[in-house]
Amino acid sequence: MKFNYNLPVNIIFGRGKVEEVGIEVAKYGKKPLIVTGKNSTKKTGLLDKTISLLKDAGAEPIVFDKVEQNPLTTTAYAGAELAKESKCDVVLGIGGGSIMDAAKAIAFIALNDGNISDYIFGKKISDKALPIILVPTTCGTGSEGNGFAVLTNPENNDKKSLRSNAIVAKASIIDPNLMITMPKHILASVGFDALCHNMEAYLSKNAQPLTTMMALQGIELIGKNLVKAYNSSEDMEAFEAITWGSTLGGMVINTAGVSAPHGMEHPASGLKDIVHGRGLAALTPVIYEESISSAPEKFAMISRLLGGNDENDCVKIIRKLLKYIELETTLSEQGIKEEDIDWMAENCLKVSAVSMNIHPVQFGIEDIKRIYKKAL
Repeated sequence: MKFNYNLPVNIIFGRGKVEEVGIEVAKYGKKPLIVTGKNSTKKTGLLDKTISLLKDAGAEPIVFDKVEQNPLTTTAYAGAELAKESKCDVVLGIGGGSIMDAAKAIAFIALNDGNISDYIFGKKISDKALPIILVPTTCGTGSEGNGFAVLTNPENNDKKSLRSNAIVAKASIIDPNLMITMPKHILASVGFDALCHNMEAYLSKNAQPLTTMMALQGIELIGKNLVKAYNSSEDMEAFEAITWGSTLGGMVINTAGVSAPHGMEHPASGLKDIVHGRGLAALTPVIYEESISSAPEKFAMISRLLGGNDENDCVKIIRKLLKYIELETTLSEQGIKEEDIDWMAENCLKVSAVSMNIHPVQFGIEDIKRIYKKAL
């Protein structure tokens, strides 16, 4: 048995832990750039509370609140420019996965010259970024637990991850109390995304003992508690469970990676700006139907953790979960048309080659086109 595992992130987990944000930020700088979205943290009062906590710790925060649901490279450039102009020395991301990804990218661009796409596609590498503190408000992407930042290039619709240890957070403050304000449709989407992270990492050819152990717990926690949380915002034990399951998912994909469902979803949301979790809901059951024979024991384990029996009812149990959280959908319902399929298939092999290669079964371009069509 041989494997490597390296993930230098300080996880600060628990109800009420957001109160420590000022203390953590102060360890790394005096002038934080707060990266957040346009609405949610303002409506919940979290942004004002965070600013107050930062000021109490002696910081002078600057706010960047322009991040969209699928963050653009241009948005990251704008945030980095503000960070440089304001002489910010630390970046604090508060929000969902898009916010955290944007915060990481901003921290990276602020200290690195050139086109961010060159770093995304591996033409350039760097180990420099401003220190990053993350506070997730959705239990979905797990971005708080890895060195990935997914960005969409508006010039060509490429949606791909910047990957660097430099953008692993210095500290991630994960407070389940922050999750209960999510609207149900967002909880469903991000919860399924988190489940997919764990399932895909477990199925990945890059899986190893530590990622397998964490992924299996993540699948079980989300499988047993997502519907409970969806049905009751007062079930704090359920929210705590899926929040930890989400963080586990983010951590395992840092090492094991995501496989075909994410690989095929990124071209769809890159092209049409669809909600990531809904794209995954349309694609995952179809992809797994064509994958079970390549790893029956693993699909049987996934099924059992989600309440099924074996590999034969794995897809059925996933579809049942999607029904319970009202996330059953198709690509056509997300705005994808048959004439988009050729571009998406080609883009999939361009931006998601690694994800497709670590999936248990290898899909050629005609297979990818067929799966997209089936998911319409």
